[in-house]
Amino acid sequence: MGRARLRDLGLTIGLMPPGPLNAITDVPGVLVGHRTVIRDAPRVTRTGVTMVVPREGAIWTDYAFAGYHSFNGNGEMTGIPWIEESGLLGSPIGITNTYAVGIVRDALVGYAVEHRYSHRFHLPVVAETFDGYLNDIEAFPLTREDAFAALAAARGGPVDEGNVGGGTGMRCHGWKGGIGTSSRHVEVPGGAYTVGALVQANYGRRHHLRVDGVPVGRELEAGAGAVEPRGSIIVIIATDAPLLAVQCRRLAQRATAGLARAGGLGFNSSGDLFLAFATGNHVREPAEGPYTLHMLPHAYLDAFFEGTAEAVEEAILNALCAAETMTGYQGTVEAIPLESLVEIVGRHRPSAGP
Repeated sequence: MGRARLRDLGLTIGLMPPGPLNAITDVPGVLVGHRTVIRDAPRVTRTGVTMVVPREGAIWTDYAFAGYHSFNGNGEMTGIPWIEESGLLGSPIGITNTYAVGIVRDALVGYAVEHRYSHRFHLPVVAETFDGYLNDIEAFPLTREDAFAALAAARGGPVDEGNVGGGTGMRCHGWKGGIGTSSRHVEVPGGAYTVGALVQANYGRRHHLRVDGVPVGRELEAGAGAVEPRGSIIVIIATDAPLLAVQCRRLAQRATAGLARAGGLGFNSSGDLFLAFATGNHVREPAEGPYTLHMLPHAYLDAFFEGTAEAVEEAILNALCAAETMTGYQGTVEAIPLESLVEIVGRHRPSAGP
């Protein structure tokens, strides 16, 4: 069986309908770009950069409300003190490996200066997970040009998943992990919106993995040489709803529910860091006067919470299903066996499967 997304296997997560692409790019104006770097000389390299670009790139001058949550803080996401202070996101979001955060951040600042977006200052958001098992991370293989390439590659439409971009060398629940995405259609009184999630999954123990509540990890044999990562996961949540910063923070907190459903517990060594942004308001910079803002009532947020949990859970499983076996710096990490996954879920839930 070739690699496939979860729904291509006949398996669905939750009750809410996905968007047309079942991806974060279902949120209007959200683009995703990858730069994947794989080579064996002069040092073994299995890494890359992923960019999430709101507002089709206009985010530099048309800010979005945003909120942050740390489920476990053994990780890095730059720019967060100002987001917590101001509630505003003013840059694309970079995701990469632990040792490349600085160079990707500096590349985003350089991009802003080069394109004359530097009207005041820039504190871009760049997050990381550790890929040092498959990637010789101490070789520092990524460059500013790699970050620029990921930004230039940002597009709408279907999103490549698995061994791509920042997820190239990542592992999840003892199998190959990486980038995954999913979305949900949300209807509330007065409007219909989309919630999308993109994850860089690099966390978890094998026996904790669950697929729609089924203990798949326990039923699959660990096998000799199984490698289990110590952490982490980055989750980016986007919506086109008119949410304010405090509501975005509440949305980011609900990524924890989706992670828990898939089997993530937030171990001491995990950097489980979540960021949510909402494009339903426009906060243009430099400011020319008071802003006119819209805000959904807090009572409407339950549907967004549910959609976030479902989208995050499915995004993690899409990362696992799409990722392929990879051999790298210290060994080989196998892809999760899809036929066995479908068989196990089918036994627990007879209606499952193609």
